[in-house]
Amino acid sequence: MEQQDKSSALLLGFLVFGALAVLTAVEFVLALTIKLWQFLVLIPLIKAGLVLYYYMHISRLFEADLDSDHESYTYKLLSNRIGLWLFLLSDAFIFGGLLLSRINLLGLTRPDLNQVLGLAVTSILLISSFFANRAEILMEFGDRKQFIINIAITMGLGILFLVGVLGVEWRLAPFGPADSIQGAIFYVMTGFHAFHVLTGVIFLAIVLRNGSRGLYSTERHWAVEACVVYWHFVDVVWFFFYPALYLIGTLAK
Repeated sequence: MEQQDKSSALLLGFLVFGALAVLTAVEFVLALTIKLWQFLVLIPLIKAGLVLYYYMHISRLFEADLDSDHESYTYKLLSNRIGLWLFLLSDAFIFGGLLLSRINLLGLTRPDLNQVLGLAVTSILLISSFFANRAEILMEFGDRKQFIINIAITMGLGILFLVGVLGVEWRLAPFGPADSIQGAIFYVMTGFHAFHVLTGVIFLAIVLRNGSRGLYSTERHWAVEACVVYWHFVDVVWFFFYPALYLIGTLAK
């Protein structure tokens, strides 16, 4: 029965990833063909909803606290979840401010960026979320070996994303941060997001080390859950930054 539950959870994660991949592909094609910004706003909202519900498990915030002992692990777990989500909410306001700045300053124009490269780094981050979800599920079912492998893959993909954005895209961009408004917007948005990806990679490295030492169990793995939720949050932010920088609008002059 436990093996069946594990397989079902992994299958659901794969199906959600498939839906996210299809939506990303549709988003890219629509940007190149129809170019209606309304669709390019709707699709990230759908993708964010899928990740929030199925990968980040936002519904866990509403689980009833039946344990009256404030020193129990269950009570602390629920409290920690609330604290983590409050932190993510406060961080979301900062990212939202950057997004609003882009909309206000650039409108329906966008920086002159390589759209194929943008799709590539987006795909890397999306795949990393898939493996992060697998890692969390595997730890929940006590498969420590596969958990370590999937966390390591997630971390590697995160590093690859940073290389793609900071090492490639920043070097190929036809403008500097002080050359124009679009340059300033691009470097601030991608730089601030990259900083969060970097902190996520560090978080993943710590979880990987602790997992290798056997510090997590099926019953007690809050650090794994927190790390994975944070990683998905970084992915959700990119769902909106990607079309805002690479897809929506005509090239800024």
